[in-house]
Amino acid sequence: MTPQEYLEWEVRQEIKYEYIDGEVFAMTGGTLPHNDIALNLASALKSHLRGSSCIPFMTAAKVAVSENTFHYPDVVVSCDERDKQAIQFLQYPCLIVEFLSPSTEAYDRGAKFTRYRRIETLQEYVLIDAEKIGVDCFRLNDRGLWELHPYEAGDEVQLTSVDFRFPIALLYENVQFPT
Repeated sequence: MTPQEYLEWEVRQEIKYEYIDGEVFAMTGGTLPHNDIALNLASALKSHLRGSSCIPFMTAAKVAVSENTFHYPDVVVSCDERDKQAIQFLQYPCLIVEFLSPSTEAYDRGAKFTRYRRIETLQEYVLIDAEKIGVDCFRLNDRGLWELHPYEAGDEVQLTSVDFRFPIALLYENVQFPT
C-alpha cells in the first residue's frame, strides 16, 4: 500500500492504523489507567498552553514521521505554524508522549523512538509508565544528542519544549494501578 492509498483507506476504517513502510498495523485500545493518565496530561497541557502558539493533541492525532511512516502518539504537541491548518496529520511536533505497557515498552523505547528522532522539530520524547509511577523524558540537548531525564514519585517533571513544570502526581491523579 502506498502512503496515499493508506491515507485514503484509513479514513474509511472503524479503528486507527499506523503505517510503516507500506504495511498497516491496527491500534489496540489502552487500559483505563492509560486513559486516565493521558487525560490528566492532555488537560494540564491544554490549560498550560492556552493563549500560546502551541496546541496539544491526544490519541486521534496522527503524526507523519516521514512519507512512509505514520504513528498515533498518545499525546503530541505542535507549536509550528505549518501544523495549524493540518487536517489528516501533524508533521512538526516538538513533544511526543507515549504510554508504556509490557507489550509495547521495547518497541516504544527502540524502533519507534528511532523513527521519531527523524522529526527535525522534535525536542522531547516522553515515556510514561501506565502500571506504576515513572516517567522517562528524552530531551535533545544543544549538541544534538538525546539525554534521558528520569522522574519518580515525588519529583517535579519538566517539559522544556513547552516550558511546563508539574508534580509527577498530577499525571497519576485518580489512577488505579493493576494489582
